[in-house]
Amino acid sequence: MTDPHSIVADCAARAKAAAPVLAAATDEAVDNAIGEMAARLSSSRQRVLAANAEDVEAATAAGMSGGLLDRLRITEARLDDMAEQLRLLAGVPHAARRTPVRDLGDGLRLFELRKPVGVIGANYEARPNVTVDVASQLVKSRNAGVLRTGAAALRSATALVEHVIWPALDEAGLDQDAVQLVPTPDRAAAGALVELPDLVPLVIVRGSGETTRELGRRAAAHGVRVLAHADGGGVLYYDRAADQAFATDLVKRSLDRLGVCNRLNLLLVHRDVYDAVLPDLERALKEVGVSASLPPHDHPIGYEWALDSDREATVTIAPVDGPAEAARVASDQTSGLAAGIVTADQATAESFMAAYTGTGVFWNAPTRLLDGFKLLGVPETGINLDRVPGPRGPVTFTDLTLRQYAVLPV
Repeated sequence: MTDPHSIVADCAARAKAAAPVLAAATDEAVDNAIGEMAARLSSSRQRVLAANAEDVEAATAAGMSGGLLDRLRITEARLDDMAEQLRLLAGVPHAARRTPVRDLGDGLRLFELRKPVGVIGANYEARPNVTVDVASQLVKSRNAGVLRTGAAALRSATALVEHVIWPALDEAGLDQDAVQLVPTPDRAAAGALVELPDLVPLVIVRGSGETTRELGRRAAAHGVRVLAHADGGGVLYYDRAADQAFATDLVKRSLDRLGVCNRLNLLLVHRDVYDAVLPDLERALKEVGVSASLPPHDHPIGYEWALDSDREATVTIAPVDGPAEAARVASDQTSGLAAGIVTADQATAESFMAAYTGTGVFWNAPTRLLDGFKLLGVPETGINLDRVPGPRGPVTFTDLTLRQYAVLPV
């Protein structure tokens, strides 16, 4: 069987067959499985790191950019962090499956029920840690899953599934078929994953750029819902009331990693202080190996540098008239992922935060904090930027359920 659509459909059918066992699992069994994943990340450390080293070597030879290589690489420290996040997730209380809402009279009461979706797909590229992040979130929410990654991370993902996730599910008495990894690197498999509404009604689409947006359009055409994370890029507004030393340090802390979506991408500076602080900002950027793109820009002001393999070590800098203009630019000319303000003036900070319509807003804090684990203490499946009601921001296991109303006799 070599056709990507058939391969994905087979994985989806296996996951669907295993889904009822996971849906009926006890809280203890679910948490034991996630805890066992953490343990096996340690006991299978050498296998995982060896597979990842092969992926990194192949990607380096193929000319992958530094930012993408950073996403792809699993270090000893990162593996330890992955295990710690799993241990913490195992200890997070489960959401109530039945919540009373109100009495309806005539001896009837309304309840809100939480039920698993069934099978959830996930498409992601060169980030092998997402394999564990998503799988653990699916298990915690009692959903089966079909995971699909690209060629760059397939060895790492395979090692994580075969030596960590599957044995952990089996040890906890759960069906290991509940988590499937598409075994082919063929890009057509990504399209197939969003075209199976009867098997995979919801797909988490992680990545950046037009490819992710195209998967969203294909999913909509086939009746599949997506939680898509296509674009990013953090914004920081440097107010005239900002402490210069603190602001400069905040800029540098926002650029500790360049290949991630929530890094500093656009720095807006109040026009009154722009000329005075620009030399200091350029020095600070140089200290962390980043260049400034200054006016007049030859690109859209919200251009996401993390997606540009040739110029990812770049931050756009532009003057603005004040917090209102800064909030408008951040809301309308960027992805709307996250924006922050650095200022000592509370009224200015509050006006900026009230005007910004994006997913996360920060005052004297880096946009790098827009992350499921950093904000909520649990791994995320991705960050949803929708401007309509529903899961928004870091999506975690509590978002991966369906609401059902039940009217029952008291």
